[in-house]
Amino acid sequence: MSEKFDKIIEEVKSMSVLELSELVSALEEEFGVSAAAAQVVVAGDAGAAGSAAEQTEFDVVLTSAGDAKLKVVKAVREVTGLALKEAKEIVDNAPKAIKEGASKEEAEEIKAKIEEVGGQIELK
Repeated sequence: MSEKFDKIIEEVKSMSVLELSELVSALEEEFGVSAAAAQVVVAGDAGAAGSAAEQTEFDVVLTSAGDAKLKVVKAVREVTGLALKEAKEIVDNAPKAIKEGASKEEAEEIKAKIEEVGGQIELK
């Protein structure tokens, strides 16, 4: 920062809350702007940035069992705790969700286990 800004910042640091409030009012009058309008714009920008935040929950979808259907059924049983019949139904009806709302780590673990035996997984 420039020396000019440093001086202004030091001056603002030494002000009381009442003095800062009066300064804001004086700046609003001088420049014909409103601090409230600036806050709305800044809050809007923050909301837009927040919507681009990293996804935290994932749906793990089996897209294909590949050539090793039996191994994929066993892997689906292992990661879901389902009975053989239910796991086979998921594999037979791919694309089908194996797990919904999984954390990133859990979704990656499931994906690795299924892909290790030849299945194809998509994280949504």
